[in-house]
Amino acid sequence: MKDYKLLTPGPLTTTESVKEEMLFDHCTWDDDYKKITLEIRKELLSLAHVEDEDYTAVLMQGSGTFGVESVLTSIVGEDDKLLIVANGAYGERMTDIAGHSRLSYTVYRQHYDKIPSAKTVQRMLEEDSDITHVAMVHSETTSGILNDIEAVAKVVKAAGKTFIVDAMSSFGGIDMDIEEQGIDFLVSSANKCIQGVPGFSFVICRKDKLMESRGKARSLSLDLYDQWLTMDKDGKWRFTSPTHVVLAFSRALKELDEEGGISARAKRYAHNNRLLIEKMKEFGVKPYIDDKHQGPIITTFYYPDSSTFSFQEMYDYIKERGYAIYPGKVTEADTFRIGNIGEIYEEDILRLTDIFRQFFKEHGLEGTN
Repeated sequence: MKDYKLLTPGPLTTTESVKEEMLFDHCTWDDDYKKITLEIRKELLSLAHVEDEDYTAVLMQGSGTFGVESVLTSIVGEDDKLLIVANGAYGERMTDIAGHSRLSYTVYRQHYDKIPSAKTVQRMLEEDSDITHVAMVHSETTSGILNDIEAVAKVVKAAGKTFIVDAMSSFGGIDMDIEEQGIDFLVSSANKCIQGVPGFSFVICRKDKLMESRGKARSLSLDLYDQWLTMDKDGKWRFTSPTHVVLAFSRALKELDEEGGISARAKRYAHNNRLLIEKMKEFGVKPYIDDKHQGPIITTFYYPDSSTFSFQEMYDYIKERGYAIYPGKVTEADTFRIGNIGEIYEEDILRLTDIFRQFFKEHGLEGTN
């Protein structure tokens, strides 16, 4: 198999040492393994700047979507109503989850290149007193936009509602004090900014809010409260856990600390993002999101003017030279996306943009404005 680096928002390129952790087979009942689970949960709380008196971390088998579905279907009860704030595919996925689970919900939709307005959220809460929970995405990788969760949290908390944040692609790559930011439930995944591999999601929860959810879950396997109750005893997962993924994640947490923590990693990601945009602009490729709202996780670009090539043609050309990029997800514009996270450094961005330059040159597009 040809080796190449992933320029995606996760799964992403991991270190050899993280991969090597998966060479060991571990028993789920082993005390050493359960201890690793407990240590991971403790470290996640530390990264979120919260104490275990008020918050807890629950690991859930499955991808990030499993984690989001676990929260929505465990926390929003039959007498509750959910407001979903959506400005991309992952906000829309919450509506799909809510519909499939027959939750009572309403949606505030914003255009994909604009951040949701906290004033609009406030007005909707004032107009509909039945709303008890608000959910939104922090880093919407559909476009690369970074939403203003702090502004929304203020109006949510002022109204006395529960705030749920999908921080799938931001936690670990953007420093977050979730208690100060008013977040009651934060969902992320092993294979994002902490740079582990796919296999489980995790939820950082306010304990009092989690305990209020007892008996509300619409799913056995995704019951967040029951998962916590079992895991909190000694680190045992309720059902078979992804042991190799857990070991890799434990190593990835250590490597995050060795890099200098979230602040150092955030600096690297942001540098990747800025350099990428700067170099792509040199040959007329413009970002979809403006500078003010562009996040450091993934960047969406418009195709150059007068381009006639397909995404697949461009993808294959770049992959053959060592990198995999993402297709666009913005329906009204022709775009492609490039992730800035994982084991990606300045030299990768420079090498990648040289590959783009050559590709565009071969298609008569170098210097297009």
